[in-house]
Amino acid sequence: MATVGLSQAVRSTPAGALPASMVPHPREELFSVLVVDDHPLLREAISARLAQMGAGTVHEAATVAEARARAQATGPCDLAILDLGLPDGSGIELVTELRSHGWPRVVVLASSDDPYAVRSAFQAGAQAYLLKSASPVVVTDGVRRVLEGGVYADPSVAPVLATGTRVAGTDNTPRELSAREVEVLQLVADGQSNKEIGEELSLSALTVKSHLSRIGRKLGTGDRAQMVALAMRAGVIR
Repeated sequence: MATVGLSQAVRSTPAGALPASMVPHPREELFSVLVVDDHPLLREAISARLAQMGAGTVHEAATVAEARARAQATGPCDLAILDLGLPDGSGIELVTELRSHGWPRVVVLASSDDPYAVRSAFQAGAQAYLLKSASPVVVTDGVRRVLEGGVYADPSVAPVLATGTRVAGTDNTPRELSAREVEVLQLVADGQSNKEIGEELSLSALTVKSHLSRIGRKLGTGDRAQMVALAMRAGVIR
């Protein structure tokens, strides 16, 4: 496989370009993949491993813009593997976009084990969260699990998912927040008013107020700043 340079924005690599000896156990039905990462050597390494697993075609992109262009040109692939820390946009938003456009499987390969990033990736529709520091065996296992219809979390981030979206209230008792309540709290943390939050989430200001009241009852405080502080401490919002 040719080395991918930064000047090569998007590239498709047929698995047939690899020697047969490098594809020891090809799948009976080859699958297509989009790999999105701004580090060319990492993209090449991932592409080579996917080809060994039986990928028929591996498309590559270095940025969100390139990924969007490739996705539009090819339509949904069987799998997308992408980094969250892209230079021109949010990897989380890209996960949401791909899933909303019919991409069936998305794997996040990230450098951070930040609890907010992990939860956000799965809430956006990713089926796996893997760390770049993981061994090739872990990455291969995660990808294979997703291709078989399952979900997978790197062993080091699995405890984050086990705690769900629980936040310890003022009495130190963990309370479970809904996905919508987390969204509202994140926007409060971003400094938005009830009206602005409602416009962002297509809710009325009264509904936003009701969500905040419910959060307050769960956490034992009606103070917006304290709600945000408790949620940040739990890693539920950033």
